[in-house]
Amino acid sequence: MVKTLLAQVKQYKLASILSIVFAAAEVVMEVIIPLLTAAIIDEGINAGNLSKVYLYGGLMILAALFSLTFGILAGKFSAQASTGVACNIREAMYANIQTYSFSNIDKFSTAGLVTRLTTDVTNVQNAYQMMIRMCIRAPFTLIAALFMSMMVSMKVSLVFVAAIIFLGLVLGLVISRAMPLFDQVFHRYDDLNASIQENISAIRVVKAFVREDHENEKFQKAANNIYKMFVKAESILAFNNPAMMISVYGSILLVSWFGANMITVGDLTTGELTQLFQYVMSIMMSLMMLSMIFVMITMSVASMRRISEVLNEQTDLTNPEHPVHEVENGSVVFDHVNFAYKKDSNKFVLTDINLDIRAGETIGIIGGTGSAKSSLVNLISRLYDVTEGQVLVGGRDVREYDLESLRNQVSVVLQKNELFSGTILENLRWGNEQATEEECIRACQMACADEFVEKMPLKYNTYIEQGGSNVSGGQKQRLCIARALLKKPKILILDDSTSAVDTATDAKIRKAFAEEIPNTTKFIIAQRISSIQDADRIIVLEDGKVNGFGTHQELLENNEIYKSVYEGQTKGGGDFDEN
Repeated sequence: MVKTLLAQVKQYKLASILSIVFAAAEVVMEVIIPLLTAAIIDEGINAGNLSKVYLYGGLMILAALFSLTFGILAGKFSAQASTGVACNIREAMYANIQTYSFSNIDKFSTAGLVTRLTTDVTNVQNAYQMMIRMCIRAPFTLIAALFMSMMVSMKVSLVFVAAIIFLGLVLGLVISRAMPLFDQVFHRYDDLNASIQENISAIRVVKAFVREDHENEKFQKAANNIYKMFVKAESILAFNNPAMMISVYGSILLVSWFGANMITVGDLTTGELTQLFQYVMSIMMSLMMLSMIFVMITMSVASMRRISEVLNEQTDLTNPEHPVHEVENGSVVFDHVNFAYKKDSNKFVLTDINLDIRAGETIGIIGGTGSAKSSLVNLISRLYDVTEGQVLVGGRDVREYDLESLRNQVSVVLQKNELFSGTILENLRWGNEQATEEECIRACQMACADEFVEKMPLKYNTYIEQGGSNVSGGQKQRLCIARALLKKPKILILDDSTSAVDTATDAKIRKAFAEEIPNTTKFIIAQRISSIQDADRIIVLEDGKVNGFGTHQELLENNEIYKSVYEGQTKGGGDFDEN
């Protein structure tokens, strides 16, 4: 875990080292000041030597100025290093997430990933800044002050040793009890962010069903859970302050007692006692800083662990050693394919799928909810890997291809359509960054998106809000289809991508496909038989198995499920799930 995060220091190594060096130099200056104070008292004031007062006073001012300068530089470089490391961690996490397969993404909730990229990274940033500055300053001050006090009086210094041991035991107990609670707190943060994300993304539904009060209650419950966990954790950490006060004031009282007695018998001078008081404050301040560091690290360890999980997660899908970069054609073969989302699962989502689809064919896919229609087509572009058997595209196993080359030739319009903030042209060019405006317009014409785009004031320069909130569901679907067409793929997959489009527009889109991209293999998942009845062949799926495969007419004659759905829909009601 620590090794994973330290790898992100990268170009900020120098800043980290300089912060440590200047923090150490600052401590040296601070340790010298009590020594000069004692000299002023013993050699100057008590001896009546004013020149010594001026000399040591000037040196003290100089040491204080150096200490201030070193402190400022240590703070500057620690801030630079910690913010830079946080930036590197976020970039590394984000880049690694981009490599995830669908199965990798399934392991993390969206809210959980957001929390790790924000709250958890901030915790690690604060902890790193404290470590490279305070973790050097506090122990170094403690050791230096303890050493100097021992040089003055070994007997009195034993008071500090006892205080350190006492505080160390208390801190160890506090941290051991608090750390598991902070682990739980950050999981509760995931729940809170999930509640916020769900509410904001579905705010129109919330308002339509007047569910604001219900959502407020759900949010309050998640917020209160975090509140209770934090109160419990902080209640344990609160024992740190009383222990610190006992150590500080106990040390002062004991130093005063022993010091006064030693001055009386002549074993200690007034200047040396003053020096010991300054060291006791330095030691206690160091212990206080160390306790704060331990608290911060206790909180951040849970965050470090969660960040490491994201950074160490390796994609399930990798390129072969010598990948194939050219997809010959759009033919697709499923050869005894079994598929389960979890590798060690015996429950297959798809069972013994055997299909042979020629390049340029239009294939309809129909089936009830949960019949694994989307799972079937996701295997073609290798969004998931088969559990058993193989899927061949262009005569080769998809696992032989370079992933990018394969997916550039397999264009997918997913079931959930997503548009990004930016202009319509910018969204369309996700399909092809180099596409001209004319090519974008042509793709929109094929997807029947030009009908509404041309009516917009800025036409193709119209700005799309985040998530496509300023266009309708049908408009969003058509823009997504146009975006997919711009890739000029050998295989086009439409995963229920015309469900929000009226039947007339749906027919126009299918006609454009037949005329404009006849050599592209097309997979159309639909619930309406009218959307796929003109397909070359149709796959009927039931419970992850192929129940029928043939033309519309063949299935009407030979497949009872397809026949009953067709009759139900043509008679004005019914769909696949009702049969």
